[in-house]
Amino acid sequence: MIFSASLLIIVLVGVIVGITTALFGFGGGFVTVPIIAIVDAHLGGDALAVATATSALVMLVNAIVATVATDREALATLRGHGSLIALLALGGALGAALGRFSPDWLLRWGFVTYVLITIIDLVARPGFITPKQADQPEQQPATNDCRTLLPSWLGTPIGTIAALLGVGGSVMTVPLMRRSGAPMSLATTLANPLTLAIVAPALLVSLLIAPGHVAAPGLVGSVDLVAGLALLVGAVPVIVYLRRRAPRISDTVHAWSYIGLLALSASAVALTSLTW
Repeated sequence: MIFSASLLIIVLVGVIVGITTALFGFGGGFVTVPIIAIVDAHLGGDALAVATATSALVMLVNAIVATVATDREALATLRGHGSLIALLALGGALGAALGRFSPDWLLRWGFVTYVLITIIDLVARPGFITPKQADQPEQQPATNDCRTLLPSWLGTPIGTIAALLGVGGSVMTVPLMRRSGAPMSLATTLANPLTLAIVAPALLVSLLIAPGHVAAPGLVGSVDLVAGLALLVGAVPVIVYLRRRAPRISDTVHAWSYIGLLALSASAVALTSLTW
């Protein structure tokens, strides 16, 4: 009965993951990492490594579903940018491999520190709450060149940090694209295919490398399949629905909501870290 109740809670959290994926480009990392870390607390020092690995599975499936449901005109922005995709993938593999051998405290407080620095940066510096071109009519997706929104050379560091800490590629790519003048709608839309490039190799590495100190039922490599699948049961239908019936959100409210969700995620991981 307790196990069933836990799964139900995870499925409900998956609904939240689906909402954030569809509306904010969060493939699940910033929600998945805290909840899986709590669920797998019995793994001790390996809990966060399992959480980041499991988040790769959730983000991969969610990013695929969201990308398939994305308007083709928006996706056309990424055409001809194979080098960016390849470098994101390389970084994702490197980050996942490093994460499997990194101490728990580094992953846990690295996650919190990175998200907090991101929040401070988004609020303190101009260009995120109100984009550079906010005084101009909103650009159509096809007119934006991905090279101006996200330079290719950033692919490897973005992929490495995103996979290492489990924060998800969108936590890094959305602010960068936003500061380059992209509206939130475009930045969050492109975050899903970019996240896909990071988490596909990261998940492969995580499936092949088990956590260093403990073996537990339900783990494949470092991935908690039971918890991951429960999250996806809640997330996928929501993503499909919201991609077809996306609510209207003003650009400024969209930006502030993004920051609020980051703060909530960092708080959850910090609280679990202080409790254990």
